Amino acid sequence: MTRRAVRAWVWVHRWSSLVCTLFALLLCLTGLPLIFKDELGPDLKLAATTAPPGSASVDSMVARALAARPGEVVPYLFYDREHPILKVPTAASMTDDPASFHYQVFDTRTGQQIEIPQPNEGFLYVMTRLHLDLFSGVPGTLFLGFMGLLLVVAIVSGVVLYGPFTRRLAFGVVRTDGSRWRTWLDLHNLLGIVTLAWFGVVSFTGVINTLAAPIELAWQANQLVEMAAQAKPAEIEGQRASTDAVLRDVRAAVPGMNVMTVAFPGTPFATPSHVAIFLTGNTPITSRILKPALADASTGQVVSVRDMPWYATALFMSQPLHFGDYGGLPLKIIWALLDAATIVVLISGLYLWWAKRPRRGGAVEAESSAS
Repeated sequence: MTRRAVRAWVWVHRWSSLVCTLFALLLCLTGLPLIFKDELGPDLKLAATTAPPGSASVDSMVARALAARPGEVVPYLFYDREHPILKVPTAASMTDDPASFHYQVFDTRTGQQIEIPQPNEGFLYVMTRLHLDLFSGVPGTLFLGFMGLLLVVAIVSGVVLYGPFTRRLAFGVVRTDGSRWRTWLDLHNLLGIVTLAWFGVVSFTGVINTLAAPIELAWQANQLVEMAAQAKPAEIEGQRASTDAVLRDVRAAVPGMNVMTVAFPGTPFATPSHVAIFLTGNTPITSRILKPALADASTGQVVSVRDMPWYATALFMSQPLHFGDYGGLPLKIIWALLDAATIVVLISGLYLWWAKRPRRGGAVEAESSAS
């Protein structure tokens, strides 16, 4: 590679890194506790029972949640992937921001209410919002997505520069007999190349995850409308099918799958005349992919079931790769170690830039030669 080409790649690597490094550091620091969100979550203190999950009446749980919050409505139901619990949120209207929901949690085997802290409060919630949107909603999410794109550029340019900057060194050598700057450069290069694949995958899947809101809007505008058009709603005035009946029918229509979310009429994920039910499979892969079903709100009859479009499936498949939560605790520990190594790479990159400032202008070639 010519000196001119090296100088150009150094410029790209330096400025793409500098612009996004502080935000990348924030994402790495907030992502570290999120890797262990299941272990750091509240103790559910589930009672011992032989009753299978789903034995208790969902209608009863919803009625008790509404009785405890007079004047509010239940827009959604959320099942847990790992535990036999149902989260019943209440809000002032069906379209309220989920951040304002009040959650009540029930054991799906016994119907017993479980007292736990609100999911939208506390340390993990703050870490989640900083990681997802900086408490700024969709604009914050898209901004972090742009920072993620810059990070991918920094990774690619770092790979291009690894060869020219280490061509005279054996792999993995960290020189400690010279300047502190050179030691940090060797450490930055070593940890950077070791974490390359992981950091690249996590950064790229993170960018995909920031597209969740536009993907949801596209699904609502196209797929949801098409599903609702497959059958004319009964719209029997004053009649609403029981939630237990809707769940029973959808489980019969889509056997072998688990209900994860129920969206009631009037919410953005259903229609005024339909209940939307989102299911997942039982395998490690299918458990991450949602399959929507639509049921008539008056009769409870399932009117449509279809797979998610490819762009939504790509989003669902990228999430476990980003969070590393599909291989149990050992994989989470590996994810945490790689995350910690990446934090060192980012901090050392800032140090190298800062320490080099007085020697800027021709120093690139000198350092490259010295390496």
